Amino acid sequence: MKKVPNTRAITVFFNSLALLLILFGCESPEKESPSRSMYTTWSSYLGDPGRTHYSTLSQITKKNVGRLKVAWSYEASDWGQMQMNPLVVDSMLYGVTAALRVVALHAGTGKEIWQFGDSVKVWHSTSRGVSYWEKGNDKRILCTRGSDLYALDALTGKPVPGFGENGRVDMRSGLSEKAKNKFVISNTPGTVYKDLIVMPIRVSEGPGAPPGDVMAFNILTGEVEWVFHTIPATGEAGADTWGNPEIRTHELVGAANSWAGMAVDDEAGILFVPTGSAAPDFYGGPRKGSNLYANSLVALNAATGAYLWHFQFTHHDIWDRDLPAPPNLLMVERNGKKVPAVAQVTKQGYVYVFDRKTGVPLFDIEEIPVPASTLEGETAWPTQPFPVAPKPFARQSTDLGEDQLSPFAKNKEELLSMFRKADKRIYAPPSLSPVLLLPGYDGAAEWGGAAVDPQEGILYVNSNEMPRILQMGKATEKPIGLPLGEAVYGQYCASCHQAGRQGMEASGFPSLLDLELRKEKSEVSDIIAHGRGMMTGFPDIPKEEKEALLRFLFNEEVKHSVTESSATSTAEKVPYDHKGYNKFLDSDGLPAIAPPWGTLHAINLNTGEYIWSVPFGNTPELGEKGIGTGTENYGGPVVTENGLLYIAATRDGYFRVYDKQNATLLWEYKLPAPAFATPAMYELDGKQYIAIACGGEKLGTKKGNQIIAFALSE
Repeated sequence: MKKVPNTRAITVFFNSLALLLILFGCESPEKESPSRSMYTTWSSYLGDPGRTHYSTLSQITKKNVGRLKVAWSYEASDWGQMQMNPLVVDSMLYGVTAALRVVALHAGTGKEIWQFGDSVKVWHSTSRGVSYWEKGNDKRILCTRGSDLYALDALTGKPVPGFGENGRVDMRSGLSEKAKNKFVISNTPGTVYKDLIVMPIRVSEGPGAPPGDVMAFNILTGEVEWVFHTIPATGEAGADTWGNPEIRTHELVGAANSWAGMAVDDEAGILFVPTGSAAPDFYGGPRKGSNLYANSLVALNAATGAYLWHFQFTHHDIWDRDLPAPPNLLMVERNGKKVPAVAQVTKQGYVYVFDRKTGVPLFDIEEIPVPASTLEGETAWPTQPFPVAPKPFARQSTDLGEDQLSPFAKNKEELLSMFRKADKRIYAPPSLSPVLLLPGYDGAAEWGGAAVDPQEGILYVNSNEMPRILQMGKATEKPIGLPLGEAVYGQYCASCHQAGRQGMEASGFPSLLDLELRKEKSEVSDIIAHGRGMMTGFPDIPKEEKEALLRFLFNEEVKHSVTESSATSTAEKVPYDHKGYNKFLDSDGLPAIAPPWGTLHAINLNTGEYIWSVPFGNTPELGEKGIGTGTENYGGPVVTENGLLYIAATRDGYFRVYDKQNATLLWEYKLPAPAFATPAMYELDGKQYIAIACGGEKLGTKKGNQIIAFALSE
């Protein structure tokens, strides 16, 4: 076991005197403490540039929270999952519907003021919201549809003519040539710093994905101002961590993108960028090494994109351990003084805390040996970093014994057999045998992220406890004579929708059987190209293969079969396939491990100690027995200075308010559809509101189409 001393944890590069001043300026921590007025508005994603999810509004209290009622509701024209966190500026609330239509509503009544989006075309990806910028009378909303970034007039919803070409720019314009005609979108709002917007992007996780560079666009013109290479170019720092100094041009390797969103310290001018795993996922043979700057928190000069410091949370990721949410900026106490800090939650259930300026860890981090890979051509990294404190906020696979299987399961012997076969070691590498992954692919923390009290140093995080089975299989060539559409389906679709097209509803992958009775071919073609929900798009599938795939999905006559020329083996390039995102479930479709299956926590980051931990949500299928089981949950909390924690997120469809000091449930409301989203808190005309999007659909729940705002009854 090797302990990482604070002096070694992060390498800081001083690129110029300006960066020295940014890092080690003489401002006192007190001066750097944000004004309380920052936390009375909700004009930035998750409340403010530090992504605190925090408000000092205090009209709603512990004593009167029981009087919360629906103040208004808005019904969108589109039905389905809405992950967006609304923004509120003056009297306008801005949000995004299930089909990526941007709407501006009156924040006091819910009346639609304008809508931006195609009247016919339906987009199938999800959006977590929009960004807002203003300078004088110029007020803009920044949003994305597909690979395009739009600038809209905030008062009218019309594209701004001077931004790019008629109000839009293709985000691929800032990426390498490898991104041409590739899947590139943004699910998460960009981060605004002065006249720049820095965009998080989502790319494919399979072979051939483009590098997921961080790009800053000029909000006035749409021009690319700077680019940071998350996969370094030849000669750049970190290029030697990929086993190939020219890794950016490798035909199989890409990604390491920041999809979850970023935080920015406006005063210090530091941007904090969490990155994801490199592609191809689950097999790292083509990318030997630790793979900087994948799976890292990277601090950049927000004005120039110059590197300041980084910390890598997973070396050579082969488990899909993306950083799932923006970091949180807050003050923590060390040796009697307030220190500007940045906290990052992870899919593994850990919280890492760093000095915001230097990157020095505020709790020790240990590099601990982990198992070696048994797959040919794979070299798992020999150690992984674990914080000494706080302890993880989710169970780890090694915490499970046979007595931890679900007491509600009817097929206990079958589950016990599967459990005994699975490798349960932490960071057990993917292999031809099953690995029990807990926390699972979606993590303990997910994209909803954590809330913090920025002055008191307390972090609040909801967590999933859904185990998954990770397993690889040997890749094979397309058999000559097999219908081409079936072969293409096996290459792109079977790992999620299963070989028999029956899908995995519990994992969020619908059945594709009888598709011709439920969908138009044009809609499915659009989904293949642009993606939907968790599914990435495949715009670069050759035309003949796409047409054959559609004929296969719609049970039409076979026109083409695999020939010698089309049977090119991918096995020579990536010799192993991932066998799917399979949940470890009982015969009733519930988690195969004992509850809780969802939890909520308060952690004191001054000390690393837990204040409280409770089950979060209930399981309707279990009726009375389900009380306190917790459920899967997606979407984050909002906390207030006067002691309240607001959160929906759960599969059971409730919106809840807790006492943040002790987790006492103070109020709950059954929503018309589950809200897999983070709420927004604001004040208008002396009244405090909290608004949330209720789209449902995820986890097999009822579809919804409403944005609902709550306020105290008169």
